[in-house]
Amino acid sequence: MQTCEKLQTMSVSYQEMCAGEDPWIPLGNFMNDFFGNFPDQREELVEEPIRLPEEPSEEHLRWATFCAASVEYLCQKYGLPCPAWVYDPVYQLSEPWYYSLGAHKPKVRERLMRTTPEPFVRRNIYCGDRMFVNKYELAQARRSA
Repeated sequence: MQTCEKLQTMSVSYQEMCAGEDPWIPLGNFMNDFFGNFPDQREELVEEPIRLPEEPSEEHLRWATFCAASVEYLCQKYGLPCPAWVYDPVYQLSEPWYYSLGAHKPKVRERLMRTTPEPFVRRNIYCGDRMFVNKYELAQARRSA
């Protein structure tokens, strides 16, 4: 059995983002563990709270909020107990964040508003519903078809 130090938890991923890593590299590593490497340890991958820097930038707060929404979304989708830390009011953006290529275009924003899962919308993040497509489940569905 893996120990938490070796798992790419959401907490570890957020710390790597704060250290300057492009956010999608640690998030991708987290998703690899969550979906493929350690699906039997999903609760461990999300249970540890993320730690905000002492003086978080707007970017730090955005990604912290994205991480909290991600954990809530994944827990709902996979029937996991959702850790209490995700409900901390600090993980709420005051201004909408549209995260997508072309997000400056009204049609793209409209699509994002229509397709973004509720844990993100509630936190004022609009990113659509494709950021956590599970390639392992898609491959299994194709093999079964």
